[in-house]
This record gives sequence, structure tokens and C-alpha cells, in this order.
Amino acid sequence: MDSTIKTEIWSQYGAALDMLENALVMCPDTLWDDENKFWYNAYHCLFFTDYDLSTDPGNFHPPAPYTMSEMDPSGIMPERTYTKEELIAYLQHSRDKCRNLIKQDIFNMRWNNGRRKYSMTEHLMHSMRHIQHHTGQLNMMLGKIDHSLPIWVSQTKIKL
Repeated sequence: MDSTIKTEIWSQYGAALDMLENALVMCPDTLWDDENKFWYNAYHCLFFTDYDLSTDPGNFHPPAPYTMSEMDPSGIMPERTYTKEELIAYLQHSRDKCRNLIKQDIFNMRWNNGRRKYSMTEHLMHSMRHIQHHTGQLNMMLGKIDHSLPIWVSQTKIKL
């Protein structure tokens, strides 16, 4: 039973990441760093996906070249615009991190950052909703310039 549920959680979490990746891939250069900051919306989503997949959020640090700017209460933006290739690589980092996390005993794990105290299972659902929220925003930005939106992904094709 546990392996079935883990596979199903991964199937949906992976699908959310696939949909985010589809939006990144489809973003034209003209939209990447315009006034709507497509790249920054995607980066924010990826930063917090990485954070949410951490088993020790108090000691979280993103991989280079990313910084902790998202944790700055003043709302400071990263020092530079990240490229599409960098954000797709960051998405792959989170995809691998998620797969490795789900393979663990997530049903007995807790996620606690002082403000939120969830079971890891609930926290993964919370994180998935965050990904879907921002993917919807990115698709809305894409839809304003082209009505050929990324396709819906019902299940990831990547095995757990």
C-alpha cells in the first residue's frame, strides 16, 4: 500500500513539475524579462519548491548560483536575471530531490519551519498546490501573447 501511495504522489507531483517545465520551455525571449518578469515568477516557484522538499528547512540553502534572496523580508530580487537554461536545470534539481524524498519513509516524517508544522505527506500536497498556482500564472502570461498553451499533464511519465 505504501509504495502505491508513494507512486501516486510522485505521479502527480511530477506532473506539476512537468507542467511548470512546459511553461518554461514555451516562454519566448520577449516575455522572459519584460515588465511581468516571467523568469522571476518561475524562479520564485522553483526556489520554494526546493525549500519545501528539504527535510531540514532551517538549514536550507539552494544550490549555486541561486541565493537566499527569496527569504529576505524586504522582498529583494535576485542580483541578476536567471536564464531559461538555469531555471530548467533548477527544476531538474527539484525533480530529483522530490523523487529521492518520496522514496524515503515520508509517512512518518514531519516538516516544520516554525510557522508550518505538517506531516511530510500534507506538505508535499501544499507544495504541489504552490507549483500549480505559479504554473497557472505563467500560462496566463503565455496566453496573452499566444493562445497555444502548454499541454495538460495528467501524470508524469518519469518513473519514481
